[in-house]
Amino acid sequence: VQLVESGGGLVQPGGSLRLSCAASGFTFSSYTMSWYRQAPGKERELVAIISSAGGWRNYADSVKGRFTISRDNTKNTVSLQMKSLTPEDTAVYYCNVKRGVDYWGQGTQVTVSS
Repeated sequence: VQLVESGGGLVQPGGSLRLSCAASGFTFSSYTMSWYRQAPGKERELVAIISSAGGWRNYADSVKGRFTISRDNTKNTVSLQMKSLTPEDTAVYYCNVKRGVDYWGQGTQVTVSS
């Protein structure tokens, strides 16, 4: 299993970013995929989750209405569109799949600052 995140960076408050995760080594279309984040000094938290076919999605209360998770099962990718970013969104963002155990990517840093 390999998960490779990209798209992080520095953005001003109110700005937008789109994160992507390229997955390989498993049957991507059969698995629920998630995005987590971990801010300095805090525990890793679930941000968004999408079912295997993309028909069901759920979000942490803190990002509802601002973040959108999507997937492309033809390209084995899962994305996180983030808008109206605030400094509280600053964290390392991780792609996740659960296949008996948790698999994680290396993470991508998102920094929201003026």
